Amino acid sequence: MALPLLPSVLWAAPSAALGYTPKYPAGFHQYDYVQPDAPHGGELILAARGSFDSFNPFVLKGQAASGLTQLVFEPLMDQSLDEPYSVYAHLAEDIALASDRLSVTFRLNPNARFSNGKPVTAADVKFSFDTLKSKAAHPMYRFYWSDLKRAVVVNHRTVRFEFARVNPELHLIAAQLPVFSRDWVGNRPFDKLATVMPIGSGPYIIESHDLGKRIRYTRNPDYWARNHNTRRGMFNFDRITFKYYRDDTVMLEAFKAGEFEFNWEFNSKAWARDYVGPPFESGKIKRVELRHQNNAGMQGFVFNLRRSLFQDKRLRQALSLAFDFEWSNRHLFYGQYTRCDSYFSNSELAASGLPSGDELRLLEPYRKQLPDSVFNERWLPPSTTPPGSLRANLRKAKTLLEQAGWKVHDGVLRNNAGQPLEFEVLLTSAQKGFDRILAPYAHNLAKLGVHMTYRTVDSALYQRRTDQFDFDMIVASFGASQSPGNELITRFHSSSANQEGSDNVSGIQDPVVDALINQVIYARDRRQLVTAVRALDRVLLHGEYLIPNWYIATHRVAFWNRFGIPDHLPLYYNADSWMRMTWWKK
Repeated sequence: MALPLLPSVLWAAPSAALGYTPKYPAGFHQYDYVQPDAPHGGELILAARGSFDSFNPFVLKGQAASGLTQLVFEPLMDQSLDEPYSVYAHLAEDIALASDRLSVTFRLNPNARFSNGKPVTAADVKFSFDTLKSKAAHPMYRFYWSDLKRAVVVNHRTVRFEFARVNPELHLIAAQLPVFSRDWVGNRPFDKLATVMPIGSGPYIIESHDLGKRIRYTRNPDYWARNHNTRRGMFNFDRITFKYYRDDTVMLEAFKAGEFEFNWEFNSKAWARDYVGPPFESGKIKRVELRHQNNAGMQGFVFNLRRSLFQDKRLRQALSLAFDFEWSNRHLFYGQYTRCDSYFSNSELAASGLPSGDELRLLEPYRKQLPDSVFNERWLPPSTTPPGSLRANLRKAKTLLEQAGWKVHDGVLRNNAGQPLEFEVLLTSAQKGFDRILAPYAHNLAKLGVHMTYRTVDSALYQRRTDQFDFDMIVASFGASQSPGNELITRFHSSSANQEGSDNVSGIQDPVVDALINQVIYARDRRQLVTAVRALDRVLLHGEYLIPNWYIATHRVAFWNRFGIPDHLPLYYNADSWMRMTWWKK
C-alpha cells in the first residue's frame, strides 16, 4: 500500500514562532533562563491543595494528580518562556508548514522514547490526537483543535496534521500536542484510566503514591532528552513529591515546619503578616517577590448568564458598582494589587481609550449589534477614588436597578413578580480568603436591598458544580497568553456556552464576540492580532459579564534556603513550574 505523500512545504525548521523570528538559532545550547551545568540530585518536596483520584489529566471527570502534565507527558515541540509564542524541536526534530498552509508535518526525533523504552512513533502521535479529540477526553481539546481536521501517519517517524481551513496559529497548536503511548490506553476506555500508571516520554515516572494524599515522582534513569537543548539544565531533582493539604492555614504552618520546601502565595494578608518568625529572620526561609511580564488576563466575580436573574446588563452593572475595590486594597490587600481593567491586563493587548484606526474599522460593521458605549465611552471599572465615592456608586446602582424593574419593598429588593434579588457565590476550599472580601461586598449590597451569600465547598464538589454550570456566581480567572488564539473558543464563544466542562463559565453567547474571536484566530500577522484582541476586549468589557478583581506583577514565593537558582528570570512563567524545571538542590 502506498504511503501518503508529503505536500510541498513553505518551510521546514527546528523552530517556529507566531509573527516573528524565534530567538534561539538552530543548534542552540540551552535556554537563557537555565543553568546548563546545574547538578542533579536530591528530593524536592512540594504541596498541593485538595486531593486527587486520577493519573489521567486529559479527561473531564476526576481530580488529576499535580505534576503529571509537566513531569510525565511531553509535547511535540517545547515552548520557551522568554518569547511570546515560540516552539523548538523536542519530540519532533523539525516542523514543516505546507505551502498552502493547510497542513503541517512533523518528523520525530529517532531518540525519543517512552518510559517503557519503546520509541515514540507517528502512530503514537496520531493515537494521542485522535483520543484527545474524542468524546472520552476533556471537551476543551475538541474546541481548541476544532480546525485540526485529522492526523495522518506518513511513515514510522513522520506525521502530518491537516487543517479544516487556513489558520495562522494551527501549526503551533499542533506542536503543543501532548503525546502518550498507545500501551497506556490499550483496549481500555480512555476515561476509565484513573489509576492506570501513565506511560509518557517525560523526565519522571510515578514512583509511589497514597491516593488523595501524596504522590512521588522519580527521575527516569533512561530519559531520552537529558542532554537535549530544550532540557539542558532542567529537571534537576532526582525525586519530586507532592503532599496534599485541604486547609490553607494548615498548609502554611506545615511549610514553616519544613514539611515541604516551596510555597507560592496568593493571599495578600498571609503574605503581609504570616511570613515572619525565626526561620525567616535567620535566612533559613527566603521570602522573595519575582518579577514577571505575564499577561495578567482577567479575574473577577463571574455572573452565570444561564440564570435568568443575571440576563439584564443593567442589573450586572448595578452589582458591579457596589464592589469597593479601593477600600479592599487599602484594608484587606495591604495595597499590593492593581485593578483588572481588561481581559488582557498588563499587556499591549488591552483595549484603551476610544476605538480608533484599524480597531474602529474592525468594529464598525457590528455597530448596530453593539451598545453605543462601545464607540462613545471609555470603559473603566467602578472606582471610589476621589472624586468618586461608594455613596455615589450606590446611587447609580439604585437607578439602574429601578430601570431593570427592581424596587425595595420592606427592606428587600424585589421585581414585579415579588421575587427577591438574592444570589450565592460558590467558593472552593482553596478560596477561603475570599470570605473577608465578600463580607464587605455583601454589606454594600444589603444597602441596596440585595441579599448575597457565599458558600465554600470541597474541591471535588466545586469542580463538578462548575463543570455543570451549577452556580450563581464564582470567582474565576481567565489567564491570557502573549498571543491569544483558539483557546478563546472554549472561553467566550457561543459554541462552548452549553458544553459541560468548558471555560465559558459565564455562558456568553454573542455573535459579535464569536466574529471577533475568529478575527483573532485568523489574523495574518501580529499587528492584525493585536487589533482584533483589543476589539474583542472592548466588547467583552462593555458586556459587563463579571465584576473585575485584581492582579499583581510579581510572584510572591517563599522557600527553604536549600536551592540553587538560575541567574536569569524568564519573562513569561508560573513560579512553581519554573522552579520545578530549573532549580536544583545545593
